[in-house]
Amino acid sequence: MSYEYIELEQDGPLAILRFSRPDQYNALNPQMASELVDAMVEIKNNPAYRALMVTGKGNAFHSGGDIKWFVESEQALTQKLERVITDLHAFISRLIRLPKPVVAAVNGPAAGAGFSLAMACDLVVARADAVFTLGYTKIGASPDGGSTFYLPRLVGLRRALELAYTNRVLTAEQAMQWGLVNRVFPEENFMEEAKNFAMELANGATAALGRTKDLLYHSLNHELETQLELEARGIIDSVSTEDFAEGTRAFVEKRKARFKGG
Repeated sequence: MSYEYIELEQDGPLAILRFSRPDQYNALNPQMASELVDAMVEIKNNPAYRALMVTGKGNAFHSGGDIKWFVESEQALTQKLERVITDLHAFISRLIRLPKPVVAAVNGPAAGAGFSLAMACDLVVARADAVFTLGYTKIGASPDGGSTFYLPRLVGLRRALELAYTNRVLTAEQAMQWGLVNRVFPEENFMEEAKNFAMELANGATAALGRTKDLLYHSLNHELETQLELEARGIIDSVSTEDFAEGTRAFVEKRKARFKGG
């Protein structure tokens, strides 16, 4: 499938999804939002994709909503924006439910919905010069994209309120200290390091990683006994997979496992 405002490519077992409006710092417009939903259907249903890396084209990760489009839409904005938000949230919902690892490679500013999109990924790596800010209240809006769900869980309520109220800009290092970023890589070889990081997951035991993702994301909503039962079901299901057989053989034979994702 061809897209205008995103790019989707395959690098072996890794799918790479790029926001592609570099002249507008990859800002979200209606067509990009719609294309993101279509891309998730493609990614989910292609077994060759065993992990997903999300990044931006050019010098920005994603700058959030297209403010110029907001202004130009004038009186029709309410109806138009509702459609964009519906697609954006559908994309994020599918991102969370994707039974494969998802890595955000933040190659520049992540603002507004861009910040939210990064937080919706399983893991986040950032270029050393990347920055993170919400920015919604700066234009008289409240946050979207799941940021009000993720931030209190990741950084605590007080810090989440500070980010939302003051639109504080976090550097990549600060974001890592706050628990929003897993790794920070140098500017000169960022994409190579980010791809290597994501590729390691793409070559992993995909089904086991998917079950692990599901267990961890739902753990905050379950009592201990419920979680223990789900863990038991998950590991029992794992035993019958080819990857489990390969992983246990590799352990006994003292070699690196060659997982196929099944």
